[in-house]
Amino acid sequence: MATRVTLFLLWLIFAITVAESCRRHKNKSAGTASLLLFNGTGVSPNDVDAIEKILDSLHINYMTANSAELNAMNLSELKSYRLLVLPGGNFIEMGNSIEKNTAYRIKQAVVQGLNYFGICAGGFLAGGSSYYNSLNLTSGLSFGFFAAEKQGIRKAALPITGPNGKTLTQYWEDGPQFSGWGQTVARYPDGSPAVAEGRFGKGFVLLSGIHAEAPASWRKDMVFNTPVSTDNAYACTLIRAALQGIPLPRY
Repeated sequence: MATRVTLFLLWLIFAITVAESCRRHKNKSAGTASLLLFNGTGVSPNDVDAIEKILDSLHINYMTANSAELNAMNLSELKSYRLLVLPGGNFIEMGNSIEKNTAYRIKQAVVQGLNYFGICAGGFLAGGSSYYNSLNLTSGLSFGFFAAEKQGIRKAALPITGPNGKTLTQYWEDGPQFSGWGQTVARYPDGSPAVAEGRFGKGFVLLSGIHAEAPASWRKDMVFNTPVSTDNAYACTLIRAALQGIPLPRY
């Protein structure tokens, strides 16, 4: 009986390992991946899932990397991708899971042409603070939270306005604002940048303080004036722009 239990446990561990490996190398069979999605320590698994659904809808070939895998990548491996995406989560834990040399290699990869898309926590880590192994893709400028944080608000449905005057109600949760950096693509209700873009060396950097990729399940107990499909379409717009390195309309 004990032998059967041992064999079952070994089989279960093997099955879980294979499943995780398949998840990490998702979509690689379709050809060389153009996008690398970080899913390491500190990230929100729910946000990774939401981003993956957007990527699947766009038929974008991508790979995922946890903290150890990202830390093991050399400069050439990073540069083999067109876009690195850092999702939402706990930016302190995310940054601490990335080694200083890794942060430096990412920075050099962006200088040499790797594009970067930072969402919420990924936006904070793009800043220039020396804490939490931030990437410093903003020439030394760091970012603070959107003003609602000081009012004790941790998440909200916020009207986000683009340069064409169109307003979308987007999901926000402890996200940054990007005053003083780059070009403003969309604004929070107080006029501060909710989405901003800029260049760092040869790389295109796009930062979002809101979660346009948020699914309907995140909208509980909040009122949105735009349907989830419209907000998710904006997420598609952001990802396409970041992947292709093409600037969006700005103020």
